[in-house]
Amino acid sequence: MATITISRQYASGGEEIAARVAQILGYTIFDKTMMAQVASDLGLTENEIVDFRETDQRSLGFLDRLLGRTLTVAEVSTWQEDISGVRRPATIKISDNKAIAMVRGVVDVAYKRGNVIIVGRGGQAILQNKPGVLHVRITAPAEHRIQRLMDRNDLPPTEAQLLIEDYDRAARDYVRRYYDLDWQDPEHYHLLINTGLLDLESAAQVIALAAQQMQPVPQPEYEPPAPMPFFYPI
Repeated sequence: MATITISRQYASGGEEIAARVAQILGYTIFDKTMMAQVASDLGLTENEIVDFRETDQRSLGFLDRLLGRTLTVAEVSTWQEDISGVRRPATIKISDNKAIAMVRGVVDVAYKRGNVIIVGRGGQAILQNKPGVLHVRITAPAEHRIQRLMDRNDLPPTEAQLLIEDYDRAARDYVRRYYDLDWQDPEHYHLLINTGLLDLESAAQVIALAAQQMQPVPQPEYEPPAPMPFFYPI
């Protein structure tokens, strides 16, 4: 079966659909837990894993996005070796570009392991040329998303609408900034599902069926990737 990437508008039901598809197929959802599981393959400890997602892009201001400024997204604790060979604790600031490199590396490991669903994080761009990947886009009319968010978070309609616009803008900018890809372009996806017309359970069943019908792609024998050296400065 196929690895699955799911790109979704905020409050369109994408996360719920992904969880249901994982249940149907026995897949794993790509998340911080999974990143921690493959950290050793990248030469990292669990504490050094940075899961930089579309929502984190919201912390970039308009001028930062416009001018392409880098953003410190995390500070991690590690060990630094001095010229005498003594190891001492050190704190490293992780830029958005380094965090993106980490996400790409872990997504690639997850793809090679198989049976995974990658929600957001530019998965459709990272794996766009990989065989055996099903790319899905989940959308819904604005009024449906506003109502879903109002029901879920007990928000007034104006606040729900502003939150949806904010998250959608961040996701769009994230994919454009780091992968030079238009996340709304239908040419990047095998399936486009409108949850204003199709309920979440039916959407999950359609995706699961499509994944089951894709021809499996033989994977070479798994070899752990080389460690990511930029987390261990001297």
